[in-house]
Amino acid sequence: MSTILKASQKDAETISILAKKTFLESHSLSANPRDIDTYIQKHYSLEAMREDLSSETNIYFLIKHGIEPAGYSKIVLDTPFQSHKTVNSTKLDRIYILEKYYGFGLGKELLDFNIDLAKSKGQSDIWLYTWKENHRAIAFYQKLGFEIIGSHDFKISETHINPNHLMLLKF
Repeated sequence: MSTILKASQKDAETISILAKKTFLESHSLSANPRDIDTYIQKHYSLEAMREDLSSETNIYFLIKHGIEPAGYSKIVLDTPFQSHKTVNSTKLDRIYILEKYYGFGLGKELLDFNIDLAKSKGQSDIWLYTWKENHRAIAFYQKLGFEIIGSHDFKISETHINPNHLMLLKF
């Protein structure tokens, strides 16, 4: 049994722990360990999570399997991408599930929850970036109707950039 909860400041430590672990599980092979560690410390520290959660534009959710945190997501409403002219577009900034919960359907459940929220807020689509070498994630998104519509260079460090797909799901 799973539960999805809107995250708040009290969840900063849980999200920080989840973010570090899931990023390592998904991206540890995408750059050298020093660059990965620097990225994690900068973006997923407890202080960084507290700051990110304090922004009114960021909406975080936790998904639990039973009572255990299994993953999280972050969306930002009304965030167009690159040359996209639609103002009412949602960015799926992060969605991660711990590897030990793969195959439980939690990723789809959390994504569907975010999509339903975006639709209820009058959004026209949802978009994201995903690392081009994360074939599992790409297949997951495509199965749910996302299309690759562009590319984006994701900066891991001053010396390392990962090529990403820009993917879009129109409602």
